[in-house]
Amino acid sequence: MSSILTNTSAMVALQTLKGINKNLNMVQSEISTGKTVGNAKDNSAIYAISKVMESDVKGFKGISDSLGLGSSTIAVARQAAETVTDLLTEIKGKVVAAQESNVDRGKLQTDITALTDQVKSVVGAAQFNGLNLVNGSNTSVDVLASLDRSSTGVVASSITVTSQNLSTGAYVAKNVLGTSTGVSASGDTAGFALAAATGTGTIAIAGAATGPNAFAAGDKVSLRIGDKTASYTVSAADVASTTPSDIVAVGLKNAVESLGIAGLTVNYDSATPGTLAFTNAGTKAQSVSAQFTNAGAGGLGALSAIDVTTGAGATAALGNVEGLIQTSIDAAASFGTVQKRIEIQSDFIGKLSDSLKAGIGTLVDADLEEASARLQALQVQQQLGTQALSIANQQPQSLLSLFR
Repeated sequence: MSSILTNTSAMVALQTLKGINKNLNMVQSEISTGKTVGNAKDNSAIYAISKVMESDVKGFKGISDSLGLGSSTIAVARQAAETVTDLLTEIKGKVVAAQESNVDRGKLQTDITALTDQVKSVVGAAQFNGLNLVNGSNTSVDVLASLDRSSTGVVASSITVTSQNLSTGAYVAKNVLGTSTGVSASGDTAGFALAAATGTGTIAIAGAATGPNAFAAGDKVSLRIGDKTASYTVSAADVASTTPSDIVAVGLKNAVESLGIAGLTVNYDSATPGTLAFTNAGTKAQSVSAQFTNAGAGGLGALSAIDVTTGAGATAALGNVEGLIQTSIDAAASFGTVQKRIEIQSDFIGKLSDSLKAGIGTLVDADLEEASARLQALQVQQQLGTQALSIANQQPQSLLSLFR
């Protein structure tokens, strides 16, 4: 049956043409934007995933900047520690020269003082963007390193950089070792050699219970025997006792014995308060040096106590400067380790960002080769659909011939 009110063929052709035009618009959108999923309407699930990943990429860009800043800050601190190590090595050379009696120890001390001032200058200048990691003004710094996403949310993780105190300031002499064997003029350093089999020497701790020379919490006495170090740090309870020097002496005795040096014995007699008697019964000669550092002094505060103007002072300085060099070496090594870790993390963040970008592209980017082929096919279909609709619209005209 033919009808001029209902043209089924035209309706079918029209719906077909509408579908073709819709697909053609989608392909043209893919070609113009380069994406198969340009908004949430295209594919809500893929859109949500891609947007979360894009936000992570933005976050990792900020993390990369943070790691770059942290690496630069630590590089300055590491370079400062390495420079201080070089300067302390020069000071050691002067101290070694002062062991000879036929030298001008006064001029050597002048050189040591100048090098000490240079150490202070290096430590004071070692800042990046106002942050100094070697002068003792900071305890630790956190460098933003990653964003850790899980089902429960996002957590920022950091790399902690522990600062190193290479400051030389705030040293206060207290004449703690004033009656020790080989004591220096300052009274806070002492040193002597223990001959093999028969060597003896004493370290006498003379911290007062009250007054300007009294021990304070945080004061430290260090002993270096050969290449090993023992130390005791004064506590608040020690300060509150009536015999702090005895407590420090016993603490040092226990620390030295824990080193396990063959043939070395350390005796403490309560009849001679604060005094440790060293005896070397071993087959190897040993050198002993002692150093007092007050609580307010920097990590290299003992450098101010080095005095080679006398033979005793030169002997004491030889062992003590070794400890100072080790402090700066440890600081440089610590900074180097953290800087290497930050560089590895920065490299990983860069690769991770690239992987996320590639993943986003896989989810939402259009295949332009396929889109080009579909575009040409749909254009042909559009032309044919238009012709089909035109033919269908002309069918009612054929009914006019029935009424002639």
